[in-house]
Amino acid sequence: MLLIHRICPEHGDRLAHGGLAADAPIPEGAIWIDLVAPTPEEDAKIEAHLGIAIPTREEMRDLEPSELIYTEGGAHYMTARVICQSDTIVPKLADVTFILTPQALVTVRYDEPGAFRIFANRAAKPGGCGLVPQAVIAGLIEAIGDRAAEVLRGVGDEIDTASRRLFAGRARDVEQGGAYQGVIQRIGQHEHIISNVRESMVSVERVLLFLSAAYPKPKKPEAGAVAEWRVALRDVQAIEQHAAFLSNKLQFMLDATLGLVSIEQNKIIKLFSVVSVALMPPTLIASIYGMNFKAMPELDWSLGYPMALGLMVLCAVLPYLFFRWKKWL
Repeated sequence: MLLIHRICPEHGDRLAHGGLAADAPIPEGAIWIDLVAPTPEEDAKIEAHLGIAIPTREEMRDLEPSELIYTEGGAHYMTARVICQSDTIVPKLADVTFILTPQALVTVRYDEPGAFRIFANRAAKPGGCGLVPQAVIAGLIEAIGDRAAEVLRGVGDEIDTASRRLFAGRARDVEQGGAYQGVIQRIGQHEHIISNVRESMVSVERVLLFLSAAYPKPKKPEAGAVAEWRVALRDVQAIEQHAAFLSNKLQFMLDATLGLVSIEQNKIIKLFSVVSVALMPPTLIASIYGMNFKAMPELDWSLGYPMALGLMVLCAVLPYLFFRWKKWL
């Protein structure tokens, strides 16, 4: 699929976007060309229009870490990992290649990150995006950061809810049926999401650092795309710090959950120990009177049997009362 976002004088300071037929030429004023799972024919059309090489899906996958960002033929090639399917239980990372040329920004992707849809809607509104390729990539990166922050906020809310339930004395509501195992599984899912967000933000940070170094600084620090990239860089770094905070919080919750599991196991072991101690004296008495000796005075006594039973019950109750008095139970 070939999506074209272009400048139209009749639309003012916003971008008009739409699909492009296979046999249609690239329209005038196209500053953002979005290739979604492109065919070889679509790749060839963009290559002929801009004089650049479009990487295939296999080439994007096989890139070495040192090859994710490079310059070739006057165009800057940057591959970043973007959060995709963020509305699912475990979002995944999608590889997106940004090709920045003086004429247009080209994005090559094979997934549907929500940030692209959000930015496309934003750019179609008046004042939603600058009308140069550098401003387009700045807006895209800002949308990617906003989407990552939204994912982290959702994870943070779920962590707070689980934390309050775990530490507010209501953990007994979830102790039955192996619920602690479910808590640990959810912690693992949250940690996976956070690690994906951190990996995405690290790759985006590399892109921003490269762009800031590749373009000259503006005369006015608050003007130009470089200033927007610096603001986006600070936002990305703040998201990384937030992700690290949530990761530390999850680690604390995991340690606390494992500690609670150990406490429950200790309670069970303590109960078995008390039962064993309480049954030892009755077992001793039963063993004594179960021996086959003729010279046992109680054997000929009519109250010997009730006496032995009563003694066994008394020897079982006394340790229990002692443990309760010591508050060991």
